[in-house]
Amino acid sequence: MAVGDDDLENRMSAKDRGIGSRGGDRNRTGPPPLPVALSSSTEFGDNALSSRWTSWLVPMFVVANVVVFVVAMFVNNCPKHFESHRLRGHCVARFLGRLSFEPLRTNPLFGPSSHTLEKLGALEWSKVVEKKEGWRLLTCIWLHAGVIHLGANMLSLIFIGIRLEQQFGFVRIGVIYLFSGIGGSVLSSLFIRNSISVGASGALFGLLGSMLSELFTNWTIYSNKIAALLTLLFVILINLAIGILPHVDNFAHVGGFVTGFLLGFILLARPQFKWLARVHMPQGTPLRYKYKPYQYLLWLLSLVLLIAGFVVALLMLFRGENGNDHCRWCRYLRCVPTSSWRCDDI
Repeated sequence: MAVGDDDLENRMSAKDRGIGSRGGDRNRTGPPPLPVALSSSTEFGDNALSSRWTSWLVPMFVVANVVVFVVAMFVNNCPKHFESHRLRGHCVARFLGRLSFEPLRTNPLFGPSSHTLEKLGALEWSKVVEKKEGWRLLTCIWLHAGVIHLGANMLSLIFIGIRLEQQFGFVRIGVIYLFSGIGGSVLSSLFIRNSISVGASGALFGLLGSMLSELFTNWTIYSNKIAALLTLLFVILINLAIGILPHVDNFAHVGGFVTGFLLGFILLARPQFKWLARVHMPQGTPLRYKYKPYQYLLWLLSLVLLIAGFVVALLMLFRGENGNDHCRWCRYLRCVPTSSWRCDDI
């Protein structure tokens, strides 16, 4: 007897579906609870839908970020450049030698100087546009301003990335991570000209955005849809709210999130259950398309928007256009002035 799509959707196990969470610069939010699906008793369901990849790419990303930070501290060599300026005793943790940190008044995150970050590939508008160093759009996502910055981002990457890689494989998650990081860098360069930017938070926000679009495009497989949606929206809003504090690059967060959101529709759609169960169907059973019509529509729309967005943003960037001229209120995405701080020099 043939099994219909609706029957299969109502017999999926909790271990077959789930979503993770993410964090970013200075994030303090943990992963949201996983949405719970219904139990499964189908033979092919456990075999075809509960398969998991071994996560190795995300751990490699973590190791790479840590290694790059150590290299940055080695290049920085705080004791040497302070001695060259005849200043002594200002480096933090001098027992680390040339790996010691910059004075806290210079870098409160326990890391290298801005000059070192700039030399190693930090994002800076003048170098990207005027000196045509477009490679900084990618290198900046591997640099971090300090131990605190690095620790927050890597914990977020572990909590979100490993779960996503286990479900969808290293290729798709790697593409989302890298393109989201670049998307965040492009938007940041369009709106920020007077400071440098580093960090993987744009890429991490991309993973968060892909989780949200994955929930939408695979909506029918979740039993507690509203709870999962509200949890994700809460995490997103909290992280974006943190981004309006001074010296946090919220444009990288927004750019990474939008890129990841669109890529999630393209890369994370799951096939219909009847398509996965086709080998167990009697001969002559009519099979539908691999994906549902709305999934194809979202895939096409997201692909067009993603390509158009990158083309337009890159053309504006390398023509030297200032994004603030086209969006006067967008500056409030990065910093909202209060009685405790001002945003004039941000």
